[in-house]
Amino acid sequence: MQTFIQETIQDILKTTQSFENVTFVLPSNRAGVFVKQALKNERVTGFLPEILNIEEFTEKVSGIRKVDSIQLLFYFYKIYKELEQKPDTFDVFSSWAFTVLQDFNEIDQHLVDTREVFVYIRDLQRLRKWSVKGTFQETELMKNHFAFTERLNEYYDALYEFLVANKIGYQGCMYREAVKKLDIFIDKIKEEKYFFIGFNALNKAEELLIKKMLDQGNTEVYWDIDEAFLYSNHQAGSFVRKYKTSWKYYQQNELKLIGNWFAGSKNIQEIGAAKNISQMKYVGELLSKMPSHSNTALVLADETLLPITLNSLPENVASINITMGYPLKDMPLTSLFLAAFQLFISQEKLQKKATNQFYYKDVVKLLKQPLIHRLLLVEEESISDTITTTIFKENYTFVTKEYLTPFLEKTTAEIKELVESLFTSFKTIDEFLQRILQLIDRLKTIVEGLEKEFLFRYYTAFTQLQNLQLEFGYFSDLKTLFQFFKQLISSENLSFQGEPLEGLQLMGMLETRLLDFENIIITSVNEGVFPANSKQTSFIPFDAKTYYGLPTYREKDAIFSYHFFRLLQRAKNVYLLYNTESDAFGGGEKSRFLTQLSILKEGITNTIVSPKVISDTTITKEVSKNDNVLERLKELATKGISPSALTNYLYNPIAFYKSKVLKIREFDDIEEEVAFNTLGTVVHETLREMYEPFIGKFLQRTDVEAMKKETDTLVKKYFSEYFRNGDISSGKNRLIFEVAVRFVNNFLQQETTLLKDENNQLKIIDVEKDYKAFIDIEGIDFPIKIHGQVDRVDELNGVIRIIDYKTGLVKESDLKVANLEEICDFKYSKAIQVMLYAFMYTSMEKVPEGKSIEAGIVSFKRLQSGFMKLNFSEKYRGKDHDVTPERITEFIDQIKILVKEIYNPEVAFVEPSELPF
Repeated sequence: MQTFIQETIQDILKTTQSFENVTFVLPSNRAGVFVKQALKNERVTGFLPEILNIEEFTEKVSGIRKVDSIQLLFYFYKIYKELEQKPDTFDVFSSWAFTVLQDFNEIDQHLVDTREVFVYIRDLQRLRKWSVKGTFQETELMKNHFAFTERLNEYYDALYEFLVANKIGYQGCMYREAVKKLDIFIDKIKEEKYFFIGFNALNKAEELLIKKMLDQGNTEVYWDIDEAFLYSNHQAGSFVRKYKTSWKYYQQNELKLIGNWFAGSKNIQEIGAAKNISQMKYVGELLSKMPSHSNTALVLADETLLPITLNSLPENVASINITMGYPLKDMPLTSLFLAAFQLFISQEKLQKKATNQFYYKDVVKLLKQPLIHRLLLVEEESISDTITTTIFKENYTFVTKEYLTPFLEKTTAEIKELVESLFTSFKTIDEFLQRILQLIDRLKTIVEGLEKEFLFRYYTAFTQLQNLQLEFGYFSDLKTLFQFFKQLISSENLSFQGEPLEGLQLMGMLETRLLDFENIIITSVNEGVFPANSKQTSFIPFDAKTYYGLPTYREKDAIFSYHFFRLLQRAKNVYLLYNTESDAFGGGEKSRFLTQLSILKEGITNTIVSPKVISDTTITKEVSKNDNVLERLKELATKGISPSALTNYLYNPIAFYKSKVLKIREFDDIEEEVAFNTLGTVVHETLREMYEPFIGKFLQRTDVEAMKKETDTLVKKYFSEYFRNGDISSGKNRLIFEVAVRFVNNFLQQETTLLKDENNQLKIIDVEKDYKAFIDIEGIDFPIKIHGQVDRVDELNGVIRIIDYKTGLVKESDLKVANLEEICDFKYSKAIQVMLYAFMYTSMEKVPEGKSIEAGIVSFKRLQSGFMKLNFSEKYRGKDHDVTPERITEFIDQIKILVKEIYNPEVAFVEPSELPF
């Protein structure tokens, strides 16, 4: 395959023998490497031509050096502040200034009279607020906006004057100045030769520059266009057709090297895949099947997919050249610096600045950063793990620097000082930036390879921010700096270095200009991506852009069309991947370019691909009982099995195995908000302390009234014990505290109502007492101990009641057991618990003859239901609450079967395929 660059060089060599005074002007830097290679292949000797991209050429003509976009913003704000009596703060200014600068750039590139276009915008705003009846009411916001649009030209003039005086500027400024100085430049280059190669869509300034240079006779232009698009009304050829018909030069001269490559035979495949990852994984499959990637380009229409792409490349991609940069926001290190910012952002938000306290989540997040974790590594154990574990264990919601200091004693003095500085309040933004730079400087000693490159890129970014702060001082607070930092990492990249002439070429669509490849893979060929959506961020209305010849989405669509079809002209194998899944608003269908392509070319293969789905039967977890397991179970029998452990086994035997055999505890987490089990413990402990003085006594109404006065004090006492270091003074925790108080008071009120009837006699037998009982099972040569804590045992009018408190919701249906032979089922878990309590109570205490027993639950979420009792009636609405010895015996027979299963060495612990709700 002969490329456009090769064709162009061969044609130039027909008339040019020496390149000593020759300059090639190209659309991009990357193309220059391929031009040099083509010259080498043609065995050109002597001087090489000077090779410039269009921006470098414009800088040469204008004498204006392009300024960095961040620095430009600061210059603009400096000028803006001089013009305004009440200027916006820098963070507000930067939210609209980028758009204004973009508009300035576009206006200058197309040589529009700035005063005209800004007067047009001003008058348009005035028309919008005009009313025949004069009843239009302006809000303060509208007044500010109208005033802003009227000042745009003033901002432009002042900024332009400043930039030109300092010989710096944005791209549009360079173009406008280049046009002004073009005649002087042309006089200087009469003995030189210029070739403009591979251009398509020119702005007005570029158009004027090239036209004037063509008229001097020492310039030639090579357009990369195919007959299929030039001699038709196709959008891809619209720009070149316009130049051919409107430029005076082409009235006497023909376009050079118009080829007919597109009509040739091509293998074109349209491939639909669901979502981005599927596309990239399929790209990996395509590349893995290629024997060589030396003439292959992978083009990402959506450049944000670069990280996914790099992780999807197959092993046979031996070398790769990446043109686009790796976004700073996607680097692993980004989370470290965001965490450092978040420490102080949250501190201010939560009003903890005065006490220099930090929110525990932010502290943990920073300490768990891989590089900080590595920095605090002492004898293969990281101090960061020790700190975070202790924070969770002691339930600290807020942490101070002083709290961290003792943990850091094991490190070197340098590291201790560095880490402490990250948790120390700062007086100036420069001080904060200096700390970050010191951290980077220390971290560079413990990293290597790519991590060192990431660190260096961030070092340059923070150094730039520090220099700008020292020069301008616009970052008034950390929040402003944080917002700007997020903007910076969203727009800045880490550039890759590679060998551009070897291996797979990975690039964005704009980087394909002038380049040709045999094998082309383009991803994300969807509407809204390729071409991009028609939404434009600009203060210049669409009609104004159209009137003044500024580019709109229509011109941008034509540019996309040209790049797409130009890339396909000489390619032999083309793979076009698109996302088959529409977005949330129903858009995102495959690109219109694919439809156009299917009309222009026959034999296109259409395929929908999907990941290979391997049917796999669900493999349930299973643990057999070896000697070690049986030994642990024997220890458990001696220590005692609780009712909740048995119901846990019914829920999931594997969970029982982990908890009781392996003794794995759940990870301690910070109770930032009061956990539900903590609420339950507080309520239980409050009632225990209230009722303990009355054990063995009959309760009186006056006793309950006295208890009510203690509710707040006791609830606070137990919150401070079980919600350590937690704050219950405000927010959701305050509400939960009030819920606990309400639970206790409502329960006491129910007791008061009960005792209003003088016939009711309520005697407290026990509260929160530990009970136990032993079960002898045939085939097991040791007794099984059952133990548990019963919340309350009392006697109401001669009936002994065994009561379990539940802060959660319990329904009466949960306690109905018509057939005790079926009770060993998780749906009867609450009934099993209270029946076991009844069994333990009757085993330890002698029940007086003639006394009946009832067992049940008091649900604090359904206190209106009162004491909900076990119901053994077989009838739908029947009532049978008596816990008789016969029923206890029948129940224990079923429990024995369950326990025998647990201790049977032949029965493994097996996780159910579906866990019960």
